[in-house]
Parts: sequence; C-alpha cells; structure tokens
Amino acid sequence: MALEDQLLVRAENKCELCASSGSLSLYETPYAPHKDAAGCLMICNACMAQIEKKETLHQSHWSCLTTSMWSEVPAIQVVSWRMLNRLREESWAMEQLDMMYLDEDTLAWAKKTGDHENDASVDLHKDSNGQVLHDGDSVILIKSLDVKGSTLNAKMGTVVKNIKVVEGNTEQIEGKVEGQLIVILTKYVRKQS
Repeated sequence: MALEDQLLVRAENKCELCASSGSLSLYETPYAPHKDAAGCLMICNACMAQIEKKETLHQSHWSCLTTSMWSEVPAIQVVSWRMLNRLREESWAMEQLDMMYLDEDTLAWAKKTGDHENDASVDLHKDSNGQVLHDGDSVILIKSLDVKGSTLNAKMGTVVKNIKVVEGNTEQIEGKVEGQLIVILTKYVRKQS
C-alpha cells in the first residue's frame, strides 16, 4: 500500500490536524527522521498554507490543536507543537504547550525548525497596495522601469502575466516583459483584478 493511501486510512479521509474533510495533501514534516507514516501526515489546504507560511495564521482555525496534540503519531505531535509555539502569544496556546509532553527525541525533532524561537508573523509578497501576490497572478507596472543589463524599458501600465514569486525575498517577483524574464520589485506593481 502506498504511503499516501496508508495515511488516508489512518486519517479516515480527514485532515489530521483540524479534521476537515476537504481536499487533503501529503505533508512531509520537515526534519523527520524517516520519510514514513510516522514522519508524514495528511492535511487540508488551509492547514498547509498556514504551516508553510503562505497565509497569515488564523488563530480560530488552530483551536483544533487542543485535540490533535494528543495524537500518538509523532508527526502530528511535532506539527501541533510547532503551531502552538507560533501561537504562543495566545493564552490558550500557551496553556496547551504547558500540558503537552513530547519525548526527548520528538522534542529535538520539533525544535529543528526554530518555530519555538520565532513569532507568528508571516512574510508575504505584497503589491504596492498591500494585496498578496501568488504565483500565476497578473500585475500592472505602476512605474516605468529600466531593466538592468538590458536596453529594455518596461513602461508604466505594462501588464505582466503569470508572475512567479521569488522564494526567500518578499520584495521581488519574476515575470516576462517583451519576452524577457525580469525581476521586478513588488513596490512597483499593482495586482490586476
């Protein structure tokens, strides 16, 4: 039986964190000692986006951790501990952390991402108006830009379709202007509606 099928049976076709019955995906827990059922879980799109810091945390969504933290599955314990730590400014999350027990090896695994040392803030790619940008969006240039290393001048009002956000730098996106792939600062674009 394939790993994903094993996890769906274990999860009873529900998100192993919030119990949502929506679309589920395999999530390999970072730094898991093994890529098996103990190191992976099935989660919904809402959990995935927030865990991977592609959306801001919605604390009401994570009240489910008060139940999932008691799971016997190490990956679920680790992800629950990490998310509770991101939410530790909330009194309920701190109370749950105080009650939660992880054995020494599982706790060491949980700490490897550093979530227990960081706050819950999420850095997202945003346009000049504060709209969140995602891969595949279309944007409009709000300023004419000279492209470094080229004679190309990207004119104000140019529509750049199918952008790609630059991983690790929330101030940059990539897109094609006149067939040339360029890097554009997010402060010079407006998301096309």
